[in-house]
Amino acid sequence: MTTTTKARVTPRAEDTRRRIYDAAMELFREKGFEQTTMRDIAEKADVALGGAYYYFASKEAIVLDFYRMMQEESHDGILEALQSERKLKDRLRCIIEKRLELFAPNRKFCAALFRHAPDSKDPLSPFSEETRPIRERAIEELRIAVEGGDVKVSADLQPRLPYLLWLYQMGIILFWIYDRSPGQARTEKLMEKSMGVVIGLIRLSGLPLMRPLRRKVLELIEIA
Repeated sequence: MTTTTKARVTPRAEDTRRRIYDAAMELFREKGFEQTTMRDIAEKADVALGGAYYYFASKEAIVLDFYRMMQEESHDGILEALQSERKLKDRLRCIIEKRLELFAPNRKFCAALFRHAPDSKDPLSPFSEETRPIRERAIEELRIAVEGGDVKVSADLQPRLPYLLWLYQMGIILFWIYDRSPGQARTEKLMEKSMGVVIGLIRLSGLPLMRPLRRKVLELIEIA
């Protein structure tokens, strides 16, 4: 079980829960996720081990809470930023930049979490059933970005494009995590160059002569 245990909501309970969460995040940054145990977290938070399990069923549940909080904290800022941008390229950029800004203090920790990404059965994978609500909300933000942008998208591609852009975003985040250049300058260059290519491909995909190829690509996406 990896979902957060429901606790009675009182100021004291919220304070304890937050203390456990903060202690866990500090340990994850210092020692790494794999090396940290629930006992370590309980000791650092100054609560009994049973108390830690009362609020969080596992350390994976704490990470899922981290994912959820990162998504919630960026959501309003993203929607607000999109209102001032018309070009799809700029709308996509502002979403990714908001994500990186929030992840920055936990960059090393995120690197450890990405090791769980390939296995969709792993609860910490961004492709897992446990992370579905977080993933779907992120994809919805990209849908809003596409619909309000300046690029016309073909009817058959429109439902799938936000998901494809989410995959692109995940690739940028992974590159950023392992980017050792000063200020992650290589990530900035990659974003600038690759976004031009992505927007160009979206525009080309709408041409009548691209319809057969577009259909084949969409079929491949459905299989995956």
